[in-house]
Amino acid sequence: MADQAEKLRNIIKAQSQSRHQAARVITVTSGKGGVGKSNTAINLAIQFRKMDQKVIILDADFGLANIEIMFGTVPKYNLYDLIYQGKNIRDIITWGPMEVGFISGGSGIVGMANLSRDYLNYIVQNLVELDSMADVIIVDTGAGISDAVLEFLVASNEILLVTTPEPTSITDSYSLMKALNRHSRFSPDYTSINVLANKVRNEEEGDMLYHKLDAVVSRYLKVPIEYLGYIPQDEQLARAVMQQMPVSIQNPSAKSALAFRSAAMKLMHQEEEDKKTKQGMMAFFSHIMTGRR
Repeated sequence: MADQAEKLRNIIKAQSQSRHQAARVITVTSGKGGVGKSNTAINLAIQFRKMDQKVIILDADFGLANIEIMFGTVPKYNLYDLIYQGKNIRDIITWGPMEVGFISGGSGIVGMANLSRDYLNYIVQNLVELDSMADVIIVDTGAGISDAVLEFLVASNEILLVTTPEPTSITDSYSLMKALNRHSRFSPDYTSINVLANKVRNEEEGDMLYHKLDAVVSRYLKVPIEYLGYIPQDEQLARAVMQQMPVSIQNPSAKSALAFRSAAMKLMHQEEEDKKTKQGMMAFFSHIMTGRR
């Protein structure tokens, strides 16, 4: 496996020398299901589009289809078809509302480290093209602390943790941070973690939620987390979900839509302030594949 990882690194290095740009990769996650993670990913994507950003969502919640259900569409191909069936990157992108791109993960990443050099080269070439197609790529992980979720988190240099005021959600969010912190390839210096308080009654409840989580994370893990903001409970959002339409499109003046807009603007401001080199999808996947030794 060490030879395979070295082979991949050489391919990545060769491709990187000809790369002109890289997308920003934001990985959205949660400690448990039902907290609104996928809804957050979609509405942030819409808000980024309203800021003239080209956006693609990768649904990495294997076995579920939250993004495609909310988009009201079924993708013809997924990441598995790119890796194993010879499809190219454009074949597997489904275009949703406001031209937000969507890629279904399928089960394509499993076993990628065992692929031949020709297969790896083909995949990397396609991922280079994906970088040039988007300004922002949002990765929607599964919920919880599975190995697959942790692989995505350690590969990302920008994590958005969605949590709610429910005690189990706060506890599970801490457990996820604890598992991430224990991972052999996790680096706090490499990774920024934002917390989004969802389904809260008001600003005060959102602040309180964040401070509860930050207190235990800072004390026991010493992993820095930042507060991105809150999304309020909103009947308009629930109605939009039932109608398979992002609230940011269906009702842009809804309080939840305005909160998603504020969160997206803060993320844009963070990028301008940090002035970090964008990670890019190619680097993101190379981190996952080289980690499978």
